[in-house]
Amino acid sequence: MTSATPPIAILFDLDGTLVDTAPDLAAATNALRTHHGLDPLPFHVIRAQVSNGGSALVTLALGLEAGSAEHDAARQFLLDAYEQALAVDSRLFAPLDEWLITWEGEARKWGIVTNKPRRYTEPLIEALALTPGALLCADDLRVKKPAPEPLWEAAKRLGIPPEACWYVGDHVRDMEAAKAAGMTAVAVGYGYISEEEDYQQWPADLWFATCAELVAALHGHRTT
Repeated sequence: MTSATPPIAILFDLDGTLVDTAPDLAAATNALRTHHGLDPLPFHVIRAQVSNGGSALVTLALGLEAGSAEHDAARQFLLDAYEQALAVDSRLFAPLDEWLITWEGEARKWGIVTNKPRRYTEPLIEALALTPGALLCADDLRVKKPAPEPLWEAAKRLGIPPEACWYVGDHVRDMEAAKAAGMTAVAVGYGYISEEEDYQQWPADLWFATCAELVAALHGHRTT
């Protein structure tokens, strides 16, 4: 970990960073497996692929590469299954849940920038009673992460310059987007990361192994 400018606003990636959505996505992935007469995959195997999106989960579940009609049909099945039960077991990572109550109680600004489509994001954050000051989803702009534009737009909606924001994520594309946007790039190791990947090698400014370490740093960088 290195020093960084204290944040005035915090922006989060959604899946694997702010919210633990893997249980519900794993259920949808295994529903796809069951539909094809296959046994369920272990949870930890699916969890490591969640941040790579629905297509990656289809490839994991069935071995179908993107670009085929079979893959597209399977992906739609998975997404439909997920949409029907996307907030059953999904929860904010602790202790971010408690930290967020304090942060909002002090009228501090925060938002979400995700590559998850709005169709699945809005019902999830509503079910979790989250009220971000800015929400940018995959289909809101012409580009998505690792492009910086969604982060810039989120900062604009919060009324905060990019350099005053931390962007927290569990994927290398999050760090690339944050760097390109001129924000402090914060990498977390508790998210959906494959065993082959070392998050400490990502181009970040800060690295936190656990959610508790992230929250401790956020408390330690409260501005006055």
